[in-house]
Amino acid sequence: MAITMTAAAQGHVARQLEKRGKGIGIRVGVRTAGCSGMAYVLEFVDQAEAEDQVFEQGGVKLVVDPKSLAYLDGTELDFVKEGLNEGFAFNNPNVKNECGCGESFHV
Repeated sequence: MAITMTAAAQGHVARQLEKRGKGIGIRVGVRTAGCSGMAYVLEFVDQAEAEDQVFEQGGVKLVVDPKSLAYLDGTELDFVKEGLNEGFAFNNPNVKNECGCGESFHV
């Protein structure tokens, strides 16, 4: 099981960690939310927990708890800019449906 990041995502995370002044990477997870059932969660990580899976690319670490990894396996995390908008995009091959607003998904 694995999660990957594009070069754009790696660069963005590295810049944010540098601005923050601490941290080993970001935690990627899922939680129950929205009209389709699940939503992605991102947060800075200062230290991984013993049960976490850690994936490192380009000097940036993605930390994932075992429960979330089952829903995120094979996902590519990207950082995209479209006009004035920018943000992370999850290219998750496990997603079967998404809500209309794009805030939640179903596997």
